[in-house]
Amino acid sequence: MLCQAFVLLLVALCAQCSINKYPRIPVMFTNQPGDDAGSPLVLTDYIEANKTKEGRNLSQVVLPDVNLTSYAGYFRVNATADKKFNSSLFFWFFPAEVNASSAPVLVWLQGGPGASSMFGLFQEHGPLVVSKTNGSLSLLKRKIHWALNHNVIYIDNPVGTGFSYVQHPDQYSRNESHVGVNLYVALKQFFTIFPEYQKNDFYVTGESYAGKYVPALAYTIHINNPVAKTKINLKGVAIGNGLCDPLNMMVYSSYLYQLGLIDENAKKLIEEKEKKATQLILEWKWDDAFNEFDSIINGDFNKQSTIFKNVSGFTNYFNYLVPIADNSSDVLMQDLFKNATFRKSIHVGDAAFNSNDTVEQFLKQDVMSSVKSWIEILVNATESNAKQYKILFYNGQLDIIVAYPLTVNFLKTLDWSGKNAYANVSRTIWYHNNDIAGYLKKVDNFYEVLVRNAGHMVPSDQPERAPELRETKSK
Repeated sequence: MLCQAFVLLLVALCAQCSINKYPRIPVMFTNQPGDDAGSPLVLTDYIEANKTKEGRNLSQVVLPDVNLTSYAGYFRVNATADKKFNSSLFFWFFPAEVNASSAPVLVWLQGGPGASSMFGLFQEHGPLVVSKTNGSLSLLKRKIHWALNHNVIYIDNPVGTGFSYVQHPDQYSRNESHVGVNLYVALKQFFTIFPEYQKNDFYVTGESYAGKYVPALAYTIHINNPVAKTKINLKGVAIGNGLCDPLNMMVYSSYLYQLGLIDENAKKLIEEKEKKATQLILEWKWDDAFNEFDSIINGDFNKQSTIFKNVSGFTNYFNYLVPIADNSSDVLMQDLFKNATFRKSIHVGDAAFNSNDTVEQFLKQDVMSSVKSWIEILVNATESNAKQYKILFYNGQLDIIVAYPLTVNFLKTLDWSGKNAYANVSRTIWYHNNDIAGYLKKVDNFYEVLVRNAGHMVPSDQPERAPELRETKSK
């Protein structure tokens, strides 16, 4: 079904690039004797044939030993005129366990670029976890998860990520405008299949490189809603440890030095690299700027070790208390995605599960660009003389790659009506069960939160506190 040879070629070219990222677990599935993985369920075909109820029924997910209602399948978002090649986004939808008819709808977007939202589902805040007992895989129910009181849509984004697929290289996203439009096209189809949720409050959420995806989708909804037949009731966005504006977030040297992870010599070297990277960004030399960033800490396409790894010994930049990450959960996910019965249950058939590399190759020139202007439009938008959207930025205290000081440095540069108030407002202490959970700054509907004792993946590190972040937006 896919251009597998093309995908494998790019994966091979990038195989030794990264020192650290979301799990790189590409799975090329082949039916074994006796296996039945079914076929990919493209709900777009049912919408076009005016058979939405049939498509919805077919998309229901039935999992052994798990009493949980969910739906999964594909929305086609792009196709050539002759429909010979198309690209589709994979989604997995979990209606809220309590008051689904009125609960807010959240879409979750993973970062990367090229990281599957199945990571967020299984390892951060979804209702399912993968377990292995006596050599046998099983799915268990997570006690604290976001779908308890929210309708949650997990989407593998952009096309070519996770179970989402492309059939021609021209269909890969190369910028955030393309990402935003594809997601918007998918969501319009989602609300066609599930129209009872269209009037519910809708929030766009995500972490890491989704600091680009979240504003891209929210902005696309914002500019299309006034004339759209299918209106999406956008109420706000939540971005966790998000890379939004590299120009103003290229400040690793002082942060790493204050943590004691680098000395003055390394600090000076990184400062020189940062100055060079920011100048290249100002000159719109995206590839060159990325290469400088890659050599400092990112390490995705840098064939040599990064400066950060060389001087600190760290191979993990998601938590400065954990120099080497535990990837055992990634292996369990990989085993699950090879299972034909599971694949048939979520309606992906024999589709490959793709990891970061290929998608990031096509988005390389996007990495050092900014979505700051879109965020400014969203934060300045008004409706009935009040701020139209709730905007939440949250950061784990222990992150390195998109650390709290980087986010604050960017937020201070936003041009919006509350800029001066934000600069002067006092930070308040956020308590959870009598513990200091973090710190909050609030101006109108704009929130900046630091979460204590959490790294890059806040919902995973602080599962009890993370759900309260959503409630913070309405306090």
